Amino acid sequence: MDAFNTFLAKVEDQILTPLIAVIALAAMIYFVYGVVNFIRSGAGDPKKRAEGQQQMIWGIIGLAILFGASTLVTLIQHTVTGLSG
Repeated sequence: MDAFNTFLAKVEDQILTPLIAVIALAAMIYFVYGVVNFIRSGAGDPKKRAEGQQQMIWGIIGLAILFGASTLVTLIQHTVTGLSG
């Protein structure tokens, strides 16, 4: 069982953690892009303003799903392996 715990720890460190960081960065960039579009449009173009608002909403949804999935993976890992770190 110790080899399995070591394997899971390496998978988390080498694959999951960097992947989660990259996806979180992409979601954050998309959110900021939406904020910029929202502010840039001002009151001039309601269509662009709505588009920026949708981008912000999807960025927040993406971050929420990402962090929820990360928490779920950690919970499952600690439940299955009994890790306490």
